[in-house]
Amino acid sequence: MSLTDLASVLWRSRELLEMLLFKLEEEQLLLAANRSRWLSHATREVELVLDQIRQTEVIRATYAQAVAAEMGLDPEASLGELADAAPDPWSDLLHQHRKAFLLLTSEIRTLADVNRDLLTAGQRAARETMLAFAETVETYGPQGQTVTGGVRRPTLVDEAI
Repeated sequence: MSLTDLASVLWRSRELLEMLLFKLEEEQLLLAANRSRWLSHATREVELVLDQIRQTEVIRATYAQAVAAEMGLDPEASLGELADAAPDPWSDLLHQHRKAFLLLTSEIRTLADVNRDLLTAGQRAARETMLAFAETVETYGPQGQTVTGGVRRPTLVDEAI
């Protein structure tokens, strides 16, 4: 294993993280536009990219351990430690990869949180609508559990919806 092999797999990892970011943004656009018809397709695409990331991560870990051993570092050395110990121009390249990974993972985490909030809000709205048609209410019990029951007051429904 060489630094060239490690750099190649790091590029592939970056490409996959960028693809994941793109797929999450697609999912968010569908959620924001209430286009649930394609949501399952978007979710499946996210899962496919995540699977590719997992496979690439195994290869990256193997290459990183081999490179660390060649450099006399602990086999579990971080990318930052590898970058610090690597000769130029590899040091700069590895530092750039590390910086890109930190930025991409932060963006992915933020987008995934927003998508989760949108999904939760959509599910809550659908549930409340269904409860309204069932003429019942949902509240919380003394221990914090969800309790369905009671009778709703008469409500006005816009049938044009």
